[in-house]
Amino acid sequence: MSDSSPARPAAPVLDVWCELQCSDCRTALDDLRALRARYGDRLEIRLRHFPLEKHKHAFAAAQAAEEAWEQGRGWDYAEAVLGRVEELERRGEAVLVDVARELGLDADEVDTALIDGRHILVVDADQAEGKAIGVTGTPTYVIGGERLDGGKSQEGLRERIEEITDRLLAGQDA
Repeated sequence: MSDSSPARPAAPVLDVWCELQCSDCRTALDDLRALRARYGDRLEIRLRHFPLEKHKHAFAAAQAAEEAWEQGRGWDYAEAVLGRVEELERRGEAVLVDVARELGLDADEVDTALIDGRHILVVDADQAEGKAIGVTGTPTYVIGGERLDGGKSQEGLRERIEEITDRLLAGQDA
C-alpha cells in the first residue's frame, strides 16, 4: 500500500548572512526571534557566516558556532556570542570557549575545532557564496530571491521579510 498524501512543500528559506562580532547582527536578533516565533517551522532560518576582516575574532567565532551546531545548540551559541561582542573584542577566543562551557557544550571540543580548523571550509563556502550574490556587510538577508541589507538599518526589514514570507507561504497553498 502506498501513501498518496501530497508531500508537504518545503518551508521558505531565509538566509541570514551574519558575523558574530557585529553589533548590527546583535540588534537583528530581536527580529530573528520574532520571525521564529511567528513562523515556527514554516520558515527555515539559516545563519550563514560572513566574517568581516575588521573584526579579528569573527572567523574563529564562525568556526566555533559551526561546532556548536554540530553539538545541537547553534542558535543558542550564536545568540550568546552576539550578546558579548564587546567582550569578544577585548578577550578574544577565550570568550568562545567560555560561552560553550556556559551553554553546557563540550567546550574542549569547541577549543579543538578552533585549533584543527575542521569547520574552515564551511565558513569559507558561506563567505564565498555571500560574496557571489553581492553581500558586502552584515546582517544581510536573502529570501525568495530578494536581498535585503540590514547593515545600514534594520528599519522595516522584518516587515519586508514577513511580506515575502507570507507571499511564499500563500503560493504553497495555491
